[in-house]
Amino acid sequence: MTYIAKPRLHHPSLTPNRVGYTRRDYEGRVSTLCAGCGHDSISAAIVQAAWELDIAPHRVAKLSGIGCSSKTPDYFLGASHGFNTVHGRMPSVLTGANLANRDLLYLGISGDGDSASIGFGQFAHAMRRAVRMVYIVENNGVYGLTKGQFSATADRGSKSKKGAVNPDSAVDLVGIALQLGATYVGRGFSGDKAQLVPLIKGAIAHGGAAFLDIISPCVTFNNHAGSTRSYDYVREHNEAVSRIDFIDLAPEIEASPAPGEVITLPQPDGSLMRLRKLHADYDPTDRNEAMAHVHAHLERGEIATGLLFVDPQGQDLHARLNTTRQPLNTLTAADLCPGEAALARLNDSLR
Repeated sequence: MTYIAKPRLHHPSLTPNRVGYTRRDYEGRVSTLCAGCGHDSISAAIVQAAWELDIAPHRVAKLSGIGCSSKTPDYFLGASHGFNTVHGRMPSVLTGANLANRDLLYLGISGDGDSASIGFGQFAHAMRRAVRMVYIVENNGVYGLTKGQFSATADRGSKSKKGAVNPDSAVDLVGIALQLGATYVGRGFSGDKAQLVPLIKGAIAHGGAAFLDIISPCVTFNNHAGSTRSYDYVREHNEAVSRIDFIDLAPEIEASPAPGEVITLPQPDGSLMRLRKLHADYDPTDRNEAMAHVHAHLERGEIATGLLFVDPQGQDLHARLNTTRQPLNTLTAADLCPGEAALARLNDSLR
């Protein structure tokens, strides 16, 4: 395969962030996806979010599975760590990497085929185990690499490009993530960058399992009349419950909710998340209400977007396992093998 390399020279007018990188430093190779693919918009949003949050690229590890979506990590954060796993197995590989080195920021990029079909069990266990990561599903409702068959997230009654009607119920990954304990759950639309960038920034700043289902129309196989994953359909049926105004590091955490308008949520890393509620009666910190709200909109054929649920006190897998603050991959043999006396004490405690 031939890759088109981007020039290394940057225009002198590009603005560096606080760690000295310009936006171009967060890009990757030239995309080989179809022109107009929603996945490229998601890549651009990730680039923008990482640049605005002043994240050094070498602090990021991006992992993916198989599919059009799983190609996209090559198109952003080219100077980051990366690993392309086998089909559907990204969550377990990411979990192992996270346990070995907790100091990296983990981005798991997947698709509706990769996570809702062959990788469904992997997705479910990553959510319930609270692995600290940003898990992004680029959801287009079809298998793009194999020419447009319905995926597991395709809505019942939606039509394919050739006119076939999907008879099966859809897997709602947002509902599954909420049910299994994800502590940051949102849905975005690749065609709405103003909503998507802050949503990704919030997921990065969150301290637990953050899941984002991003509707990303496939312009080749699923952007026609009758599709519920087309640009036109999503724009016409998008029902945003909230918008994140900004996320920024704060020297002092002060939470002062304004009833019905703005909620300020402190995050574990010291940042503040300010949510502007578009539905005055919607509480993004109530898991049960979020599940009911998402289901009610699905019944009406609407797509609820925005930050649907957040638990500001959410813990990650390391907190639950009480692992050492020092990354496991840096521990010495002496740290890992404390000797016979320590083993004897442990055995005695179990008798």
